[in-house]
Amino acid sequence: PVTLMLQLYRPALLLSLLSMGCARARSAGEAAITPAATATLAGADGKSVGSATLYEVAGAVRIDLSLSGLPDGTHGVHLHQTGTCDAPEFTTAGGHINPTDAKHGTKNPNGPHAGDMPNVIISGGRSVLYSTMTMRVALAGGLNGLFDADGSAIVVHATADDEMTDPSGNSGARIACGVITKR
Repeated sequence: PVTLMLQLYRPALLLSLLSMGCARARSAGEAAITPAATATLAGADGKSVGSATLYEVAGAVRIDLSLSGLPDGTHGVHLHQTGTCDAPEFTTAGGHINPTDAKHGTKNPNGPHAGDMPNVIISGGRSVLYSTMTMRVALAGGLNGLFDADGSAIVVHATADDEMTDPSGNSGARIACGVITKR
């Protein structure tokens, strides 16, 4: 069984993407969106627990996660500032991508970090597909680019992100990590 969760950070982005989709349906010969980056996520034991695929879509970055073998519950998901995932704690991934020194969380009036993303919910031991979009990071270079000199990583945390508390939303230990690489 697979659970599909689609979460968007900004209602305006959703309306924009929906209107673009209505105005510009793909023609029969037009190519599908090509993945721009990927990551293989591993748990603390080094075993694969999923993958991430990142796409550029209309000035935003879409992140699709496929996860399995993680504990049931709500888990924080973040983009971290360093492309290193040394198990078992994954602290080598550094903090969240945060080039503007914002506070953590979408509910924080002084936030969010560029790397803050919605929680993922795993239920009944099932695999989960998770998709989100953000305009706070870029696959190209620049201040919020994912491919600076030391790269970046995607991290899944043990508990839910409260979307408010600095620096990580009280989302607990890092239970899975994957280095983001260009395709």
